Amino acid sequence: MAEAYLELGANLGDREAYLARALAQLEGTEGIRLGKLSRVYVSKAWGVTDQPDFLNICVQIETDLAPEGLLEICKGIERALGRQVRRRWGPREIDIDILMMDGVDMDTPGLTIPHARMMERRFVMEPLAEIAADREIDGISVADLARHLRDDAGAQVCAPDAAATERLKVLLARD
Repeated sequence: MAEAYLELGANLGDREAYLARALAQLEGTEGIRLGKLSRVYVSKAWGVTDQPDFLNICVQIETDLAPEGLLEICKGIERALGRQVRRRWGPREIDIDILMMDGVDMDTPGLTIPHARMMERRFVMEPLAEIAADREIDGISVADLARHLRDDAGAQVCAPDAAATERLKVLLARD
């Protein structure tokens, strides 16, 4: 099985519930086993800023799926949870991105691994640093990449959300 890292985000409706339902569906998928889970982070929208704040988490998984198969599972979960197609970088019920996957370096029209813009996004790098601090991207540790974004005066607003983290734990315990 390969180790992979996913980022999940939501900024519409019951955000913690969307995250919990997506995690439960991932865990219930043959060929995927959930591992480490970050705290929940709240962040301002990136790209298109006139929308509600996001809740974001990162999760480590073990999978025997090929990258394209994992992508199809993620997109299927988004559809099952009611994600609507809106504008690029716009509001969404749930978003699941593949960040990294052992032994995979690919850039196709449908999928890029490692994720093309993850190193620019504090809302990805902060939670990823919690669960994969020593992993490297282009020879730089995830912890150092997160620290660089944190120290950047113009960096995006992103912070752990204790209440959302606790609510997510409660929701996951019910599933």
